[in-house]
Amino acid sequence: MKATYIDYRDTNSFSKTLLSYLDNDPALAPFAGNRPDIAGFAQQLQAKVGKTDRQLLVQRLRQQYGRLLEQTPEVAANVTALLDENTFTVTTGHQLNIFTGPLYFIFKIVSTIRLAQDLQKAFPDHRFVPVYWMATEDHDFAEINHARLQGKTIAWEAAATGATGRMNPAGMVEAVRQYQKFLGLSDNSAKLAELVEAAYLRHDSLAAATRYLVNGLFGRYGLVTIDADDADFKRSFAPYIVQDMLGEHSHRAIARTSDALQDAGFATQVHAREINFFYLTDTYRERMVRLDDGRYEVLHQKLFFTEDELKKEIYQRPERFSPNVVMRPLYEEIILPNLAYIGGGAEMVYWLQLKGVFDYYGVDFPILVPRNSAMITDDNMAVKVLRLDLTFKSIFKDTEELKKEYVRRHTKHRLNLNDEWMELNAIFGKLRLRAHKIDPSLGPSTDAVKARLKKAINNLERKLIKADKRNHEDALIQIERIKEKLFPGGVLQERSENFGLLYVKHGDQLIRELISLFNPLDFKFTIIY
Repeated sequence: MKATYIDYRDTNSFSKTLLSYLDNDPALAPFAGNRPDIAGFAQQLQAKVGKTDRQLLVQRLRQQYGRLLEQTPEVAANVTALLDENTFTVTTGHQLNIFTGPLYFIFKIVSTIRLAQDLQKAFPDHRFVPVYWMATEDHDFAEINHARLQGKTIAWEAAATGATGRMNPAGMVEAVRQYQKFLGLSDNSAKLAELVEAAYLRHDSLAAATRYLVNGLFGRYGLVTIDADDADFKRSFAPYIVQDMLGEHSHRAIARTSDALQDAGFATQVHAREINFFYLTDTYRERMVRLDDGRYEVLHQKLFFTEDELKKEIYQRPERFSPNVVMRPLYEEIILPNLAYIGGGAEMVYWLQLKGVFDYYGVDFPILVPRNSAMITDDNMAVKVLRLDLTFKSIFKDTEELKKEYVRRHTKHRLNLNDEWMELNAIFGKLRLRAHKIDPSLGPSTDAVKARLKKAINNLERKLIKADKRNHEDALIQIERIKEKLFPGGVLQERSENFGLLYVKHGDQLIRELISLFNPLDFKFTIIY
């Protein structure tokens, strides 16, 4: 595989806030930690020493993996290494999308693995472990219950009310069979089909299934998968749960930070509530609120706690308190000896809102590293792009704009009327002067006639282009097909397409090549072919 790299700004696909962060905009400095570069990581290493319960972390990881750890020596070695104070993690997190969902699920993990490898070279006296933090407590089933291959959606139809990680995937048989059928017949498709079947049809929870699938794809690179829906992890986090639910500190900190970000001209991503925890059981995950009488209510469940009862419940049943998007990052950084969080553009924005929460609790804020974003195509498509006199940079433009540019470049006629308009503009200058001498009030009337004529000239120019498009119909159809292939449904390929068919084509080499071609600290959009 080969790659070419372009600036994120040239893709017209990423937010102003993310681009400003990549440009090291001073206006964002108060909301971020150390910079995502080698110097920033050197500073982060000095700050992070001795702040993690490593014994607890390793004990729970071994328990969560069970016998699977014995089958993946690279992961087992990394888990054991976490006992050492010189071992640190770089982490990404994501929901439990079935079959890994869209490509960016894969890209997130690959970025994390490659960053760990790059840090290992830069700091050989330390060890760096890539971690995938499973969002097992998330309850938005509609976001994860499907995958798309070449425009076809394969979905797991089920009723879901609680944490998705606790769902039993036994009902996925039909979805698994559809996915396997789509992969076709080859050695690579057989390997992926078996991995998918073993993951979803031989495990009793979606969390365990996802760990098995991710381990099958990335275990050889030492990726450690962690499930935070864990009573022992929550018990270590319980003092923070109590402090934040009773004091509402995260709400106030984020409100201040969000106001400051907006005053600096940046959009915000999340809205903090007074209480940023859900109450979680096997059958529901419901938001908690404080009532006017001082009690705490689990919404829709007719379940209430006094302040003392709430404290007791937190310490006795910590696994029932599930952090939302605001408090989950703090939980993550307390559990792990973590240096950096790798996330998508929207995640980078909401992490910037959280700096005040970390400062209040005295927890080190991780370095924020945008995941690698990429498009994967092949030589045939690359040839088509070049034959149409396009570039990998220009294909990010709107389809109609590409067509207009193509026609202008290849037409045998002069289609723009700029020269004619300049002549008419000069004539109107003389007309306006003559009208003004006769009656000064006629100036606006002359301008109105000029504006109408300008509009008519623009319309005529569009008609000329449209008429000449018929002379280039074949090429314009090819442009449409290229855009649809590379931007399915009008969005970036990585936000729609599943990796399955790419794996069928390239096998395990797909992951190896992605790791080789991604450069997490270069901040470039990667086009692979």
